[in-house]
Amino acid sequence: MSAENKIREEICETGASLFQRGYIVGTAGNISARLDDGWLITPTDACLGRLDPAAIAKVSTSGEWISGLKPSKTLLLHRQVYDNNPDVGGVLHTHSTALVALTLAGVWSEGAILPPITPYQVMKVGKIPLIAYCRPGAAEVASQVAAIASQVRGVMLERLGPVIWESSVAKAGFALEELEETARLWMMQQTKPAPLSQQNLDELASVFGTRW
Repeated sequence: MSAENKIREEICETGASLFQRGYIVGTAGNISARLDDGWLITPTDACLGRLDPAAIAKVSTSGEWISGLKPSKTLLLHRQVYDNNPDVGGVLHTHSTALVALTLAGVWSEGAILPPITPYQVMKVGKIPLIAYCRPGAAEVASQVAAIASQVRGVMLERLGPVIWESSVAKAGFALEELEETARLWMMQQTKPAPLSQQNLDELASVFGTRW
């Protein structure tokens, strides 16, 4: 199997895994991956739980639609992440319930939608800033993300959901799961827990190389 076909399979497996556990609903969300000669991205209005590897859109480095079904309208946003962070191999956007609910209820701060309340949240995801609401596919969101893509592992689009990036599609999926479950924990607590202390954060940074 070619490297490209392996990545197509990885996109499908990640989408199906997230869909089966309720992190993705309907035809919301999209997944992309970097190739040597461009990108793969899920088609417009595709159900991420029932993807066909051959139908995933391929786009050239110049933005030309090469094959597959019509690319997702969020391609510009994904490209800004790749262009501004050479270590990124996969980008994932969902409308995950707990995270969208968090933006409706009120995030912790614009600079970090959740406080650092668990060590794995800090280690696997890090600080996720809020991007104020814009319509889906708006170009201004892409430009805002471009400015911080090298500093964080994702952003939270108000009322829409998270955009997470990692070295691979699978790792982006794992980070999304950690972030969504942290949001659930935070929303469940009537009395909000204190964040990890600066000493705790410094220790995690020293031992695991994390950044908050």
